[in-house]
Amino acid sequence: MAARMKKADEAIAIEMGSGNVFADVELPDAEKLRTKSGLVIEITRAMRRLSLSQVEAGRRMGIPQPKVSAMLRGDFASMSERKLMNRLAYDIEIKVRQFASV
Repeated sequence: MAARMKKADEAIAIEMGSGNVFADVELPDAEKLRTKSGLVIEITRAMRRLSLSQVEAGRRMGIPQPKVSAMLRGDFASMSERKLMNRLAYDIEIKVRQFASV
């Protein structure tokens, strides 16, 4: 077996995340990516709730099916937050709050 199993007494290092995986891996524009990913999650939930295919969802959102597919796979960097919000056709409420001290 090529992979070595860890012994039970070996310590495993655990690092707490910041709550933003994009910042944790030091991507530029991490907050924008976090916002966009949340919007895409809501679009995905709406598609499931309405039982929409990618073609039907694309028609409703005004984008072609390949763009819907790319968005659902996480390729949404080229889409602005405003475009994603408009795609939802929801009322958007943005709350700003201070993070609790850790």
